[in-house]
Amino acid sequence: MADQTVVDKPLPAPIEITAPFWDGLKRHLVRLQRCDACQAWVWYPRARCTECLSDQLSWQTVSGAGTIHTFTVARQATHPAFAQEVPQLLAVVELEEGVKMTTTLVGTTPEALRVGQRVEPVFDDTLTMTLLRFRPVLA
Repeated sequence: MADQTVVDKPLPAPIEITAPFWDGLKRHLVRLQRCDACQAWVWYPRARCTECLSDQLSWQTVSGAGTIHTFTVARQATHPAFAQEVPQLLAVVELEEGVKMTTTLVGTTPEALRVGQRVEPVFDDTLTMTLLRFRPVLA
């Protein structure tokens, strides 16, 4: 008899400092920290600005629009839970604000991807949380 074990996909574990980001995604909003002292955008969420070390950070809603900075096509599952999603399209997306996010691309094929391609956010609602993915902007 074949193994019928269901493997849940690994999900991020929000903590206090990242909660505003995850709460924003639930509302289909992309939110980033911005330093009130020097105006630098901060990613990933943290307690101090990466530019001036100020602890005066606030959450700002952004469009989520950006470009593909780099990508790879994983033809072997990165985890057994993703075996049905091969090939996985893994990317670093640079948002208009300049921050770079590691993500997955959806709604496209490996052959259609290129560095510098415009992308927009996709809100992937799971049973327990919303994940941020990106898809190419259609011309």
